[in-house]
Amino acid sequence: MVKKVLKFGGTSVGTAERIQHVANIIKKEHSAGNKVIAVVSAMAGKTNELIKLSKEISEDFDKRELDVLLSSGEQVTCALLAASLIKLKIKAKSLMNWQIPILTEGEHANARIINIHVEKIDKYLDENGVVIIPGFQGISKNGDTTTIGRGGSDATAVAVAKIFNAEKCEIYTDVDGVFSTDPNKIPVAKKIDKISYDEMLELSSLGAKVMQSSAVQTAMIYDIPLEVKSTFTERKGTKIFSQVNIDYSKSVTGVAYSKDDAKITIIGVQDKPGVAANIFEPLSKSQINVDMVIQNISSDQKTTDVTFTVKRDDIAKTKKILKSNSKIKYKEIIHKDKVAKISIVGAGMVSTPGVTYRMFRALSDEDINILAISTSEIKLSVIIEEEHVLKAIKKLHTIFDLD
Repeated sequence: MVKKVLKFGGTSVGTAERIQHVANIIKKEHSAGNKVIAVVSAMAGKTNELIKLSKEISEDFDKRELDVLLSSGEQVTCALLAASLIKLKIKAKSLMNWQIPILTEGEHANARIINIHVEKIDKYLDENGVVIIPGFQGISKNGDTTTIGRGGSDATAVAVAKIFNAEKCEIYTDVDGVFSTDPNKIPVAKKIDKISYDEMLELSSLGAKVMQSSAVQTAMIYDIPLEVKSTFTERKGTKIFSQVNIDYSKSVTGVAYSKDDAKITIIGVQDKPGVAANIFEPLSKSQINVDMVIQNISSDQKTTDVTFTVKRDDIAKTKKILKSNSKIKYKEIIHKDKVAKISIVGAGMVSTPGVTYRMFRALSDEDINILAISTSEIKLSVIIEEEHVLKAIKKLHTIFDLD
C-alpha cells in the first residue's frame, strides 16, 4: 500500500462537474489500495474574485483579514470534493488548516509551512479513508489564518509529501506535463518526459507557470519525486527528480519567458566599495525583488552604470526609493518598462560548447537587440524589447531542436 499526495489546481476543480471528475481519479487510486491525501486549490477564478471584493472595500485591505478572506476559496473546494467522494461510496472527509493544524511562520500573504500535525490524518488513512486538505494556507502560532502566496497549493502538496513520507507527489493541472515552452504560444512545443529539479526550478522561477518555484526547491532538498500530469487526459506526465536520472545529451531542455519585467539603469554612479549594497539594501527592505544585475566596467575608476530588472508593478516604487536614497550619488536614472526576459534552460549546457553563441546569433538573425544578459550553469537569460518575445521564442525553439 503506497501513500500518495495528489494536488489539484484551480482549473482541475473549476466546476462541479470537474470536481466530480477529480473524485473519480481519487477513487481509482484508492481502489488500487493507495492511501490518498488530496491537496486542492480554490476553484479557477475564485481567488481573483475575492481579491476584487477586497478592493471594493479598500485598496489598503487589512492583511490579516485578507488572508481570512482568500483562504475561504480552498474551503469550498474541499467540501465539494469530499462530498463527491462520499457520493461515490468512498470514505472521505475534509480537514481545514486549523483542524490539522498546518503550522506556518512569516508575514500574512507570504507565510511558509514549518510543520503539519500527522496524527489525525494518519489515523484516518489507516481507517481506509481519503483526506482532503486545502492548499495555500495554514495557521500561525497566534492562531491566525495565514496564506502562502499565489500558487501556494504546490508548496502545501510538497510539504505534505515530505512530512507524511509519501512515496510520490502528483501535481494535476490542465496540461499534459511540462513543455519545452508555452504550448499556447508555440503549438509545436513538446512535452518533456523527464526533467531535473534544477531545470524545473529555473523554468518555474523564469515564468513557466506549471509549478511554483518554492515547491520545486522543497522537493529538491528532500528528494521527493514529482510528476506533473493532466487532470483531463490519461497520458503520461512529466517526471521531476534528481539529476542522476537525467539524460544530458540535449543541451537545452526548454525556453521560458516573462513579460512583467522592467529595466532600470542608474547612470554615473560613484565607483567605490559599498555602492551596490547602498543601492539594493533599501529595495530589499521594501520587499522589491531585484533580478538581473549588470554593472559596466569603469574606465576612469570614478563612475559606472548599474542596470537591474524588477517587476513592472514595482518600477514607480523603485524609482522613488532610489531618488530618496542619500547614500548614493549619480547623474541620472532611466527606465524601460516594455521589456521581457527570455531564457534557455538545460542541464546539458554545462558540457556543450557554443550554446551562448548560438542563442546570440539566433536573436541577431531576427534583428532582436539584447538589452541585458545574465548566466548560470544551466541557464542563459537576456532582456529584449517586449514586442519581439514571440519571434524570439519561436527562433530559439527551432535553433535548439525543441520543435
